[in-house]
Amino acid sequence: MVVSILHRATGIAVSFAGLGILTWWLFTLSNGADAYADFAKFVGSPIGLIVLIGITWSFFQHLLSGIRHLAMDTGAAFELRINKTFAILTIVGSVLLTALMWFYLLGVRK
Repeated sequence: MVVSILHRATGIAVSFAGLGILTWWLFTLSNGADAYADFAKFVGSPIGLIVLIGITWSFFQHLLSGIRHLAMDTGAAFELRINKTFAILTIVGSVLLTALMWFYLLGVRK
């Protein structure tokens, strides 16, 4: 039940926050260096990083939950124990994928 609600909530978060950040980024690209500098300042701030990490987690949670729902649409994972395990794995997987991605972006790549 929680993962199903998270699937809907993360879909909304990715839609609104993700598209909002993407639109802002594209808008700043078209308005020159000063506008882009303001965007880069926000993205580099602690609040900006929290927002971007949250969007990343939302994306991975929504993706893995969507895969779970796809598997269930085929008739698999309806047994209670397997269903709960699959639900927990979507949460653990999304946190792990988010951590790996941001570890790479902030640590390894520099």
